[in-house]
Amino acid sequence: MSFIWNEIFRPRPQVKRLHQLQIETQGEGRYLAGRHSRLEELLRIMRIFVEFFRGMRALHRVGPAITVFGSARFKEGHRYYQLGMNIGSELAQKGYTVMTGGGPGIMEAANRGAKQAGGQSIGCAIILPREQQPNPFLDRVVNFYYFFVRKVMLVKYSYGFIILPGGLGTLDELSEAVTLIQTGKLYDFPVILMGKEYWQGMMDWINEVMIKEGAVTQEELHFLHLTDDPQEALDIIHRTVKGLKISLTPIKSHAD
Repeated sequence: MSFIWNEIFRPRPQVKRLHQLQIETQGEGRYLAGRHSRLEELLRIMRIFVEFFRGMRALHRVGPAITVFGSARFKEGHRYYQLGMNIGSELAQKGYTVMTGGGPGIMEAANRGAKQAGGQSIGCAIILPREQQPNPFLDRVVNFYYFFVRKVMLVKYSYGFIILPGGLGTLDELSEAVTLIQTGKLYDFPVILMGKEYWQGMMDWINEVMIKEGAVTQEELHFLHLTDDPQEALDIIHRTVKGLKISLTPIKSHAD
C-alpha cells in the first residue's frame, strides 16, 4: 500500500530541488519510454488523473484568461521581453487574466506586465531538471509534472492565445492550439502571432507551401492573425469574447 500511495499521491518536487531531478529515468520520461508492467501503467494513469484534478481545482475560478506563449530565453531588456510586458499590461487593464507557462523570459514579461497593471497573473509551471523556475510575478502558480497535462490546462482555461517569439516549445504550443481549432475540437478562439519580423517567414511558408500544396486551406486558418500592435490583438480578442457574452471588469487606469 505504501508503494501505491507514494506513486500516486507523493508530493511533487519543490522548486529548490528541480536541478536534482532526473527526468530521463523517472516520471514522464519513463512513462513515454515504452511499455511497463500493467500495475505500473495503472498507477501512472492514476497519477496523471490526480494531476489533472489538481490543475482543474486550482484553475476553476480563473478567468476569463488569455494565454501568452513565448520563449524562456529572452531576458529583460530584449525587445520581445518588452513586447510581452506591453501585451500583459494591456490584457490586464481590459479585465483579462494573463496566463503563461509561469517561467522566465517572455512568460515572465507577460506576467510582470499584468501584475504591474493590477491584473491577475497566473502561471502553469513545468517541473524540469535544469531550466525553469516560476517567475516572481505570479498571483498563483500551479506546478505540473507532465507536459501534456500542463498544455491541456493552458488551453482549457483560455479564451485566446497570444504567441510571442519562441523556440520549439512555443512552436509545439502554437501547433497544439491551431490543430485543436482547425479540427473542431476547440472553439474558434483567436490565435495571434505577435512579432512580425520573427513570424513572417513561417506565415510565408504556410501560404506559399502548405496552402499551395493543399495541405491546409486559407479558410481553415481564419482564426490565425499576425500583428505587432497590442491594441489590434486586443480588438481581435474582444470580438470573440463579446460574441461569447463573457463578462469583463476592466481595471481603471491611474489617470481615471
